[in-house]
Amino acid sequence: MPERKVTVASRVGLHARPAAIFAEAAAEQPVEVTIAMDGAPEDEAMDASSILSLMSLGASHGDVVVLRADGAGADQALDALVKVLETDHDAE
Repeated sequence: MPERKVTVASRVGLHARPAAIFAEAAAEQPVEVTIAMDGAPEDEAMDASSILSLMSLGASHGDVVVLRADGAGADQALDALVKVLETDHDAE
């Protein structure tokens, strides 16, 4: 299963606006994507398209998260979502 590790760039982490932007981008992907804190067991992965899941993850600025997806288009979906997490949406 393809995965990407990425550092959260938004200054407030995955809260409110950055979580909403990321959840919307995840929902637009052709595959289901999960997100977890780096080092967390795979069974703690959450639905990346759920704002509530993202906010409960508690990812702060500088934290590393792991994105996973499976199926046709998984690599492209993960690459697109990495770009979202690497953008500081609080600076816009």
